[in-house]
Amino acid sequence: MLKLNRPRQTITGPKSLRRAAVVLATVCLLPMIAVALAALTGGSETLEHLADTVLERYTATTALLVLMVSIGTLMIGTGAAWLVTMTEFPGRKLLEIALVIPLAFPAYVLAYAYTHLLDHPGIVQSTLRDVTGWGARDYWFPEIRSLGGAAVMLILVLYPYVYLLARAAFLQQSATSFLAARALGKKPWQAFLRVSIPMARPAIASGVLLAVMETIADFGTVAYFGVQTFATGIYTSWFSLGDRAGAAQLALGILMVALVLAVLERSSRGRAKYHDSSKRQEPMAAIELEGWAKWGAMALCAIPVIFGWVVPGAALLIMGFGSEQNLFSPRYVSFALNSITLAMIAALVTLAAAVTLGYLQRLDDGLLSRLSTSIARLGYAVPGGVIAVGLMVPFANFDNALDAWMRATFDISTGLLITGSIWLLIAAYMIRFLAAALGAYEGGQVAVNANMDMASRALGQTAFGTLRRVHFPILRPSLLTALLIVFVDVMKELPATLILRPFNYDTLAVQAYRLASDERLEGAAVPSLVIVAIGLLPVILICRQVRRK
Repeated sequence: MLKLNRPRQTITGPKSLRRAAVVLATVCLLPMIAVALAALTGGSETLEHLADTVLERYTATTALLVLMVSIGTLMIGTGAAWLVTMTEFPGRKLLEIALVIPLAFPAYVLAYAYTHLLDHPGIVQSTLRDVTGWGARDYWFPEIRSLGGAAVMLILVLYPYVYLLARAAFLQQSATSFLAARALGKKPWQAFLRVSIPMARPAIASGVLLAVMETIADFGTVAYFGVQTFATGIYTSWFSLGDRAGAAQLALGILMVALVLAVLERSSRGRAKYHDSSKRQEPMAAIELEGWAKWGAMALCAIPVIFGWVVPGAALLIMGFGSEQNLFSPRYVSFALNSITLAMIAALVTLAAAVTLGYLQRLDDGLLSRLSTSIARLGYAVPGGVIAVGLMVPFANFDNALDAWMRATFDISTGLLITGSIWLLIAAYMIRFLAAALGAYEGGQVAVNANMDMASRALGQTAFGTLRRVHFPILRPSLLTALLIVFVDVMKELPATLILRPFNYDTLAVQAYRLASDERLEGAAVPSLVIVAIGLLPVILICRQVRRK
């Protein structure tokens, strides 16, 4: 019997790409393995001490914070996405873009701004006492430096994750199911709850899980408000108490939760395709709101915009002009240069890693490429503090062992070659944000048809020649987006920078945190404003894509 061989659907990736993928996967997996080993070798005494003292408080506080942020981002993000996508009201086109802008603000920057406004010596309470003549104990005012205050700050900057994904899901839904529900006598809000929400549930769940992962990873907000979570516990155990075993065990606990969330987020994203399951696609006509409904919709969408970036942005500007900080002084120029240098190097390294993994998976979608890409994606779910601890432990041991051997053998001290270097910090950034760069790169790869690869190879181009001559020109917008996203994320990253930065090598984020910790909020506004201004770059790109679609 004549046996026909089926043509291969993939091209075997070059050995250099395979080796690079193995190295990248190993680097991404190293901090997780190091945290697990350090935690398991820390001894049961440390774990028992944590269980008797702080573990219950850390667990309860973190869980409550996650619950509040989940509910807040779900309600605001989903509600706003539905209103701007499915209804027509005054200011809708402006608000659909303005709702994305809070992504440019780190949560800890909002915390500084609202503390300046709402704390006891702040503008609001001072004005209230001046107008009424009340004393400090004559009235009650919500405490901004609290668990609830931290939850509000995180909700205001994280709801755009849910908003963007939910809006994309609503835009891709056919009007057929919604109109069928309306024909059966359901009111618009009933059809929204019973038809539109269930169809968009995977996308909404994915956005909420992203917000939850960011909440668990947050350090600046909870540390400034004095909220004791696992993130603050890691930093306190490592630096304040010098308990590295305790820090590793806390990091292992949060790592396990983060990995579970990463699996859930990935699986929910994989099921997101069924929100577009109708074979008969009919565009959804916007519902024209009238009377109080249109003004109510406008108010509901305007509230997160006003409190998410208009009020804190204005407060930061006023604080910055009233501070004594000179942004153009040599000291601040060095902070800015340090931040930009770290962000540029980390963005380029992370983009190169994303291209390596993404292109290998395109050439050879085998076990090695899939496993390497899956491992690389885990870093986004791991808090920066956990990655920092996971890198610090093995490389500090290596530096100490090398120094001891060099002293004993050659009477030469090598000091710390890797620990405390800029390259270890760059590695932490790459591990943390490689998933974001991979997502942007893979999104652009959809535009590169497989026939283009085959034609290029038939004309004699190598795999790298095809990447350079065919892929890169087409993927230029996606590569730029990935570069900007990682650049801005690095500018905002705080816990990994605090733990791993070289001695006397401060960034804008570290300077803002240090000034805010000393209650010099007006001074902290200046570096915060620079971080926000740079953070607007990818948000503007996202807004342009939203407007185009």
